Amino acid sequence: MSFLFLNREDVESLLTMADCIEVVEESLRILARGDAVQPLRSALWMPDRHGLLVVMPGMLGRAEDGVAGAKVLTVVPDNFTRGEDSHQGLVLLFDQKRGRPLALFDAGAVTAIRTAAASAVATRALARQDAGDLAILGTGVQARSHLEAMRSVRTLRRVRVWSRNFEHARRLAEEEGARLGFAVEPVSTAREAVAGADLICTVTAATAPVLLGDWISPGAHVNAVGACTPNARELDAAAVAKARLFTDRKESLFAEAGDFLLARAEGTIDDSHFQGELGDVLEAKVPGRRSDDEVTLFKSLGIAVEDLAAGRFIYEKALESGRGASLAL
Repeated sequence: MSFLFLNREDVESLLTMADCIEVVEESLRILARGDAVQPLRSALWMPDRHGLLVVMPGMLGRAEDGVAGAKVLTVVPDNFTRGEDSHQGLVLLFDQKRGRPLALFDAGAVTAIRTAAASAVATRALARQDAGDLAILGTGVQARSHLEAMRSVRTLRRVRVWSRNFEHARRLAEEEGARLGFAVEPVSTAREAVAGADLICTVTAATAPVLLGDWISPGAHVNAVGACTPNARELDAAAVAKARLFTDRKESLFAEAGDFLLARAEGTIDDSHFQGELGDVLEAKVPGRRSDDEVTLFKSLGIAVEDLAAGRFIYEKALESGRGASLAL
């Protein structure tokens, strides 16, 4: 028995952003239809709490043609100071019917693409059709992949990027502007970045708010991506209260999302503020945007079915193209 090993270069070659957006949307639809198993992930602090070990299991599809698997990764926010990714690990994919291991993937590459793809799915479903003034708060891997994802689903008129370190913002703006062929503006404050923006992506390692409700313009759509533990937040309570709140998985929101949990603890919102899962919007079970003036918020936690869907797509493309290394068990 053997399985495929696919490294970062393989994943990035086989999984385009455009393809991943469609793959992630379908995984969320499958979840909404009840044909997936999506438990909460397990997260363990390292002894000095400088990082986490995270295990994300799940199953996608029915037994006859579905897949099962898990992503196991570490999250070390300070890695950027050493020029390394904050998220590193592996995705393991199994054939659900026979239980055979199919493939092992670089998790960092999968996470970078599918996280931004999920925000693109949310943007396509919830943002105004004419939205195109984009603010990105953060300058790491997800800042770059979110820029690509946003331009895949909306026509961008303006892009501003902010970091606590202005040099990081300047470098990203210069490099991405040259790569994409349009101007990306580095700005010195988060407030300046989001002024008048109708698309906002928060992709920071912040544990305290970097986006305040008073700054958000009517009609904006926010993808809140960076904070994924109960005591960390990128948005203040006013920002959450100002928006209609959606997420990828309700159970994850109520267990992990500091943006929601801290605002609730402060009494600004209650459980009823949650509107529904993104898959339910896609399946027309709950309404999405209702007017051009309302603010919508997608709180992204990142769930295993997205990784499994991306993994199955990569595996099938690898078989077609002959990429990857076959390893015997």
